[in-house]
Amino acid sequence: ERIKEIADRLMRVAAERALRHAPILEAPHSIWEAFAARFPYQETDDQLSAISDVVGDLEAGSPMDRLIVGDVGFGKTEIALRSAFRVAIQGRQVAVLAPTTILAEQHAKTFQKRCEPFGLRVEMLSRYRTGAQRRAIEEGLRVGTVDIVVGTHQILGKDIEFHNLALVIIDEEQWFGVKHKER
Repeated sequence: ERIKEIADRLMRVAAERALRHAPILEAPHSIWEAFAARFPYQETDDQLSAISDVVGDLEAGSPMDRLIVGDVGFGKTEIALRSAFRVAIQGRQVAVLAPTTILAEQHAKTFQKRCEPFGLRVEMLSRYRTGAQRRAIEEGLRVGTVDIVVGTHQILGKDIEFHNLALVIIDEEQWFGVKHKER
């Protein structure tokens, strides 16, 4: 009986998601190509396939719920970067959630290096930010001047308001509970 209840709930959630609409997020071809060209390695076939799938989702006009799986060092971050870029270049906000401050800092540096030359503002939010830094980042998220925020659980706080959030990327999703993901 419990399994039937769970299955029914999952089917309702899937049906609700199928009826929802999302913005169609396309990047201008020349800017997209310039961004992709800044990747210092040759993409693998699996990366190209995953990037194509994500781009298809973003252009479909329906909510995306995708899991990218791969070993350390196999390019998942590049897939996340391209997804975030495609959303942020259209004026929508992106939140990248990492389980540790060290990983959040690494991601923030990578995202800043790749995205800021295209005029996107990337900020990092963690417990190591001062009160003034935190307030400035929170204000930027609220008014929309921060395009991409990378952080730890801090970005899930009730005091965090987004102006136009369109994509949440969760790194190491197994580190986060159901309540974190629902938030």
